[in-house]
Amino acid sequence: MAIKVRDFEVRLTRNKEERRMVRRLRYDVFVTEEGASATQEQHELREEYDEFDKFAEYMAVFHGNQIVGAYRIIDKKSADKMGGFYTETEFNISKIKKASDNIAEMSRACVAKEYRENALVMRMLWAGLSEYVLRRRIAVLFGVASWTGQKPVESAQAISYLYYNNLSPARLRARVISENFADGVDTHMSRMNILPRAFVDEEMAKKQMTPLIKGYLRMGATFGQGVFIDKPFNTYDVFVMLQTKNMDAAYQKHFYGRENALEHLDVKPRPMRTLGKIMLMPITGSLNMLGAFFEFLLREDAADAEFIDESPDQPEE
Repeated sequence: MAIKVRDFEVRLTRNKEERRMVRRLRYDVFVTEEGASATQEQHELREEYDEFDKFAEYMAVFHGNQIVGAYRIIDKKSADKMGGFYTETEFNISKIKKASDNIAEMSRACVAKEYRENALVMRMLWAGLSEYVLRRRIAVLFGVASWTGQKPVESAQAISYLYYNNLSPARLRARVISENFADGVDTHMSRMNILPRAFVDEEMAKKQMTPLIKGYLRMGATFGQGVFIDKPFNTYDVFVMLQTKNMDAAYQKHFYGRENALEHLDVKPRPMRTLGKIMLMPITGSLNMLGAFFEFLLREDAADAEFIDESPDQPEE
């Protein structure tokens, strides 16, 4: 399904050229802006990619003839073809892989620099991901969230806050593989409890979080244990996991935080329980049940939204 808001549209890419456009955006953001390493071939093509892109799907936001935001998605079927998920190069996710047959990894989230002031692009990406979850019956979304640089101590408040307040339940908790650090990187830097609990200040922690990490928290995400220092990519990463059945609790907080939110969305009695059921319900062709959900995600832009059903899923070229 494609979702349109005025001259913006979010959907899975459909052909090789659109996939190249995503990789070019990733090059601009990760290599040019943030200093990630790249091969000579990648510099020549001005594309960022790795071996996990071969079978991955790309969720992209289009503005005119440009792609201005994107996620890479790898589901279990694709991961099986590649021998695992990208995340497994940094974190042990064996508990998650055992817990559900319907899981998907989200990675390489990026938004073009000139579109970051307006949160619409990121909200549309999340709306696209949410529709993907519904259509593919994904029980767990996961991936890594990053800060640019090599010094986790610069985000000590944020990382320590996540450790003390937002760790995933033990039965699903991913753990960092510090043995995979590049040569010369101290494995002690994988610790999340950089500061004692008493020294952690929530306000300071939130200021140190990236907009993406704050967004994940608002959606109800939890975090794995440990920090991965990705020297080639010039980032330090934390593992993020979102159980789709738990999204309703996060949205309830958001709904009641907005004036007349429930009335505006026309949610029937016991709205949060109903929404929770919708999140796990297979798509049958009707878009009526999705209206309130997407309306919340897109907020003030929802009045301009169009939902275009393209089922069955169209394979990429």
